[in-house]
Amino acid sequence: MALLSVTLKFCCVTLATRNAFFTRNVNVSLYVGVDVGGTTSTVAIGDSSRRVLAISDQFATRSEDGPDATVHDIVAAILRELASLGETGNDVTAISLATPGPATADGVLLKTPNLNALLWNQVRIRERLELAFAKHADGVPVTYIGDGQAAALGEFAVRTGQIDWPDCPTPQKHDNFDSLFMVAVGTGLGGGEVRDGHTVRGCQGRAGHAGHLMLPVDAFRHEHDRQLKVGNAFCTAESAISLTSLTHQLEYRLAMDCWKDHPLNARPGTARDKAKQLREFASAGDALALELLDDQANALGITLLMINYIGDYDRLVIGGGICEMAEEVRGRYLANVERAYYAHALDGFRTTASFSFSVCRDSASVVGSLRHAYDLVTH
Repeated sequence: MALLSVTLKFCCVTLATRNAFFTRNVNVSLYVGVDVGGTTSTVAIGDSSRRVLAISDQFATRSEDGPDATVHDIVAAILRELASLGETGNDVTAISLATPGPATADGVLLKTPNLNALLWNQVRIRERLELAFAKHADGVPVTYIGDGQAAALGEFAVRTGQIDWPDCPTPQKHDNFDSLFMVAVGTGLGGGEVRDGHTVRGCQGRAGHAGHLMLPVDAFRHEHDRQLKVGNAFCTAESAISLTSLTHQLEYRLAMDCWKDHPLNARPGTARDKAKQLREFASAGDALALELLDDQANALGITLLMINYIGDYDRLVIGGGICEMAEEVRGRYLANVERAYYAHALDGFRTTASFSFSVCRDSASVVGSLRHAYDLVTH
């Protein structure tokens, strides 16, 4: 009888311990979204209720140091954010990784224009991150999504309430719609589609590459502007709408007689460093900065028209670093996008477009990557 009592007591203790273990894991089950950009990267942490708990500061991608350096920095950033929440790698259920494409559905990069092909082509980036994180926590799966696809998913998820993000830069009531196309203007020009509430990834995971649509030559102000080759083509959307294009165009403008006295000529740094300052100059009313952004917005309006001809979307959204402009400049930019769209559109498409800037601002891709991490468990 005493032995039976001890056995029962042991079983009760074991069951209680086991229940406590599972309860703890449910309570601290965390999900991680990672967004790797051509210039900077970001990490987001969410809980099992799909609430965003933390988004890291942007950190340098260090792409020229190769994928191993970038993966090392990603893991370090994840662990820092977890530590700030009082958690560890063992509390992570799943990780999602978003990068510039093209790439396979399983995260094998394919000569991505915004990452040095000599270092990054054919890199199994998803697999590398999974192996690197395994040094800190066993059995945490990593899934992959293109950064443009992630941005569209993040925007859709926040707008429709699939993700709870208390610190969203543009708080708003949840909306009810089915389709969205988002372009992300950053180092390059990403794109992504949500249809019937789901990300459209394509047969091999490459859908959404709006940046490589071909533009008419009159979308470019100067012949020089048409000579930027992105990927394998000239006169693409990305060669007109990106930090890469602004760098190319600004360097040419500053060498022109009419702009020789421009303050940026006296500033130190590369043409790329100076291109990053154009938003600041535009907010001060600088004529050159405004001209360059006006040209970019014009090209974007034409690009969004081509996209909408194919998809006929409920929402057309502009995201990426361009969202961080001053409010007055944002208004001017959006007006120019709409003007170019309507100037070229068929009559039947002039009353159907709904343009807006991203409510997630520059965090859409990392929030979308976080949203994608939940699919590893729910599917």
